[in-house]
Amino acid sequence: MTAHQNGTISSEISDFLLNCFARSPSWKFWLSLPLSLLFLLAMGANSVLLITIRLEASLHEPLYYLLSLLSLLDIIVCLTVIPKVLAVFWFDLKSISFYACFLQMYIMNCFLSMESCTFMVMAYDRYVAICHPLRYPSIITDQFVAKAAVFILARNGILTVPIPILSSRLHYCRTNVIENCLCANMSVSRLSCDDVTINRLYQFVIGWTLLGSDLILIFVSYTFILRAVLRLKAEGAVTKALSTCGSHFILILFFSTILLVFVLTLVVKKKVSPDVPVLLNILHHVIFSALNPIVYGVRTQEIKQGIQRLLKKVW
Repeated sequence: MTAHQNGTISSEISDFLLNCFARSPSWKFWLSLPLSLLFLLAMGANSVLLITIRLEASLHEPLYYLLSLLSLLDIIVCLTVIPKVLAVFWFDLKSISFYACFLQMYIMNCFLSMESCTFMVMAYDRYVAICHPLRYPSIITDQFVAKAAVFILARNGILTVPIPILSSRLHYCRTNVIENCLCANMSVSRLSCDDVTINRLYQFVIGWTLLGSDLILIFVSYTFILRAVLRLKAEGAVTKALSTCGSHFILILFFSTILLVFVLTLVVKKKVSPDVPVLLNILHHVIFSALNPIVYGVRTQEIKQGIQRLLKKVW
């Protein structure tokens, strides 16, 4: 199983070469520093958030458990994607093994849909908190969070498994050079000599089914929340109610906007450089991971106080 340096395959592929920003090589130089800083920020901020929620007894509540899950997903996604991208940028280590490539593909697809599903559960949490405040302690319990976590892991873990399996079973006979910084399904399957219609169809259907259904349920939850908030007549009640879900809404808006822009660049790919969707895909994995703990840390008083108490203990 060998691959010549010029990219032609002599037999079966044992590794792939990630050809990052081939049309815009200067991007690697300009992106390497901000990308590494964002990676360190994402890892550090999410770690601090996880430690704070773990050590602060006042944060042992369902919403913060869900936030911990989101931070854990962010850390794993960042570790899966960014170090390899930086290795390509800094050391020109383009090679990635056959199995490592499909593992990265699985984690990217699985954890993206897990984050979307976690947002949906958090939207339901805010809906119950604002629309049914008296019933909140009996509905949103630790058992609810445990069941929600199992659902998030099972639904997305199982339904995204066929994506790398279908791609790994293809016959690769043209080249082993992936025109991407990541092992994205479409970029990898494009190298195959086989018909990839089923791969693309499954990716499209499962993507829109999982992410689409989550976004619809999030939209419905916030519609009910907005209706309930507008009915509040107590002084300051509207501001207080909106502040409880403001952080969540900001992150959902950013998450969905980046995805929408990414999809649009793929749709009009003839009018934009092929490197633009690659750049957006990389940035989506790291910027969102860095923003998540910062937005919650800055806008949530309980977390801010918890971090301050933690820092006082350390120093």
